[in-house]
Amino acid sequence: MANHVLVPVDDSDRATQALEFAFEEHADATITALHVIDPGEFYAATGIEGGAMANYDQIRKNHEDRSEKLLEAARERGEANGIEIETDQVIGGVSRSIVDYADEHGVDHIVIGSHGRTGASRILLGSVAENVARRSPVPVTIVR
Repeated sequence: MANHVLVPVDDSDRATQALEFAFEEHADATITALHVIDPGEFYAATGIEGGAMANYDQIRKNHEDRSEKLLEAARERGEANGIEIETDQVIGGVSRSIVDYADEHGVDHIVIGSHGRTGASRILLGSVAENVARRSPVPVTIVR
């Protein structure tokens, strides 16, 4: 039985299903919902738009605010299930940040939603869940 379960969250239905799965299967464990802010998303947005540089700090703040809203929704979902969860956010590459977080915070199980990519998009883009499963130092459950 897991003592500390990490559930990466974003705004996808699969992430919500993974969180629900963690509540059902690991109700007695410490559950941490983690949102990873990919810096590529706001670095890409700082290009030239209309002749002026976009405001990098504002873009980053917008991503952090969105992250906090996602984590608040996760906390509320936990409360609705009678479970108090921990939340955290980090900035970095998504797969690597999840694996590093698990390693650095005493996580002994990861529950992650699959985004269900198939074919060329999976080959070209890879899958966060697949990368986490391959690199994780702890067992990983992928929820479909």
